[in-house]
Amino acid sequence: MKLLNEKSKQGRSSFNVGLLDIQTNIPDDLQRTELNLPELPEVEVVRHYTNLSNSNFGVDNGLYPLGSCTMKYNPKINEIAANISQFNLHPLSHHNRGTLEIIYQLQQYLCEITGMHAFSTQPAAGAHGELTGIMIMKAWFEKRGEQRTKVIIPDSCHGTNPASVSLCRFEPVHVKSSSSGGVDLEDLRQKMSRDVVGIMITNPNTLGIFDENIQEITQTIHDYGGLCYLDGANMNPMLGVVKPGDFGIDIMHLNLHKTFSTPHGGGGPGSGPVGVVKDLEPFLPNPRISMKKEKLEFEQSEDSIGRVHSFYGNFGILLRAYSYIRSIGASGLRNIAENAVLNANYMKEKLKKHYHLPYDRICQHELVIDDSLMPNGVTTNDIAKRLMDFGFHPPTIYFPLIVKGAMLIEPTETETKENLDAFVDAMKAIKEEAENEPEKLTKAPLNASIGRLDIVRAARKPKLTWFT
Repeated sequence: MKLLNEKSKQGRSSFNVGLLDIQTNIPDDLQRTELNLPELPEVEVVRHYTNLSNSNFGVDNGLYPLGSCTMKYNPKINEIAANISQFNLHPLSHHNRGTLEIIYQLQQYLCEITGMHAFSTQPAAGAHGELTGIMIMKAWFEKRGEQRTKVIIPDSCHGTNPASVSLCRFEPVHVKSSSSGGVDLEDLRQKMSRDVVGIMITNPNTLGIFDENIQEITQTIHDYGGLCYLDGANMNPMLGVVKPGDFGIDIMHLNLHKTFSTPHGGGGPGSGPVGVVKDLEPFLPNPRISMKKEKLEFEQSEDSIGRVHSFYGNFGILLRAYSYIRSIGASGLRNIAENAVLNANYMKEKLKKHYHLPYDRICQHELVIDDSLMPNGVTTNDIAKRLMDFGFHPPTIYFPLIVKGAMLIEPTETETKENLDAFVDAMKAIKEEAENEPEKLTKAPLNASIGRLDIVRAARKPKLTWFT
């Protein structure tokens, strides 16, 4: 598809930019003398962006099986709620009773769902929530006069975990996975000491496996006086089934843009509320919205880590999550988890007949296969590109890092059996092509508007601007 600059013809401009009729203090050398904007009739501009949008792929177009991302359908009632005119307020107006009531109730729902004592909705994304959580852990030990320096991180973690730890000037200490895909308990015990702040663990982990030793893991950390942080990105299969607070978690974040059906991707905004047990409540970001004698108020704590967001969180996203929870109720939450697990295990059983399954056990919401059985040098990258020709968005590839050539697939609970079967059929057809017509895969995508890119060059030398 040509760019607007390439379609431009002098004299076809659909706009007229006049000179400003006001005085400015902009220095002459910083003022533009010409705009150099493409010149096209309005209809061509409209068609360009319409065609561009039709070339995009989103969860409303089809199955979007990004593992550990939960790219599931966003019910349109959430958007209707977020578009209620009375809620389209300037952030400084969010101290009115209606918006504060919604934020407070959402905090209470999240506490009930997770088993935490208190939540803050300030963090604006999952990684932001992680950083907030580690800051709370740091403040907790500083208050106690303990200078701990290390945080335990399993090797199947999300990449943002060690980044959050390093930003708080702690040392990430990696613990390897066991042969069954969980945390290696012996390796964990060997690396424990009174210098350990705690653990950042994802459960279910990025292999889609619920660690059956989770209570032993958290008890081991607690025995050394450490804290247990849960990366809540994979909460989807636990809704209404198990509460992290019940298996020893002290602090966690949730991704509202994954678990609670708010828009995901496109640069945000997101939301990563952080929940804590009672002892850690004073360290949550200020101000907190609380209820005292049936009256909402802002609560300040001297032990707080301070603000982590300009206001009280991205309210439009919080409102969508609130709408989602209220719409489906407690039984609906459990139904989400059960169907997410059912869909993933159904797909696992179908795919393992054709692809290598590194951990052949019951999974939770997602599964991992790899390219080790692919013939003729066909790789995971080739499979992902070819899937686009079948009308599917590729799954997460080459992650988690502990599985070579990994494909991390999350079908989510919102997909029908027919959609799952269609994806499996496409993967089966790709395997057959790898055996008989491998060039179809190594040259894919064959039907996209842009063909195979040099991914190394695209990553190292991206072209981000257009120069005439």
